[in-house]
Amino acid sequence: MSEASPSRPLGPPTVVVDNLHIKYRTFASGKAQSSRTSFATRSRGGTRWVHALKGVSFVAYEGESIGVIGSNGSGKSSLMRAIAGLNPPAEGAVYAASQPAMLGVGSALMPGLAGSKNVMLGALALGLSPRDVREKYDGIVEYAEIGDAIDRPMKTYSSGMKSRLRFSIAMAREHQILLVDEALAVGDKGFRKKSEQSIRDLRDTAGTVFLVSHSMKSIRDTSTRVIWIEKGHLVMDGDPEEVCSAYEASE
Repeated sequence: MSEASPSRPLGPPTVVVDNLHIKYRTFASGKAQSSRTSFATRSRGGTRWVHALKGVSFVAYEGESIGVIGSNGSGKSSLMRAIAGLNPPAEGAVYAASQPAMLGVGSALMPGLAGSKNVMLGALALGLSPRDVREKYDGIVEYAEIGDAIDRPMKTYSSGMKSRLRFSIAMAREHQILLVDEALAVGDKGFRKKSEQSIRDLRDTAGTVFLVSHSMKSIRDTSTRVIWIEKGHLVMDGDPEEVCSAYEASE
């Protein structure tokens, strides 16, 4: 049985996405650059435009957990990066009530440093005070379930261990807007279940959560609303079961 339904009315808007267009210029090397580039860069050969998002609009509210689904290359991650302020719009705009925090499988960790050092640096980067970090340190390590490996360099960790520690650090503070891009895809079943409960807890304390995932089970279990992006267009926005079922039928 899904645990996604909110137990109280939604709060005020936290994110407004208004006619958002995101464009990249891709080079022969495969690297991408946003539409706001220099004339010299634009004039080089061997490039093409990728129109990643094409007029996407919606409003997110406090207390929502919004699943974002779509096939590979549909524009999901481009949307998350735009909300986080990392992708400047080619057209349209994104408005946020506070600075969104983005958690993804590519989030930076320093491989040469021990996990313990990454906990300290990561928590400080989130805005926690040194005193708060010290108070929360044991809880972060325990949540991540990596045991004595916390004293080893991050480069010795498996992808699952890195994912668990990254998620644990991110959840050490409250977020008004949290963007989770595939971060729950790595890790065992038990940790995914715990992570999903943390997402629900955050939503229930008036946060807004965006979750990008290819796992329809995670989306159904965690989301109060689902947005389906395909080829840069907003195809459907609504009830998780209805949107997920329509997406699965399209495949």
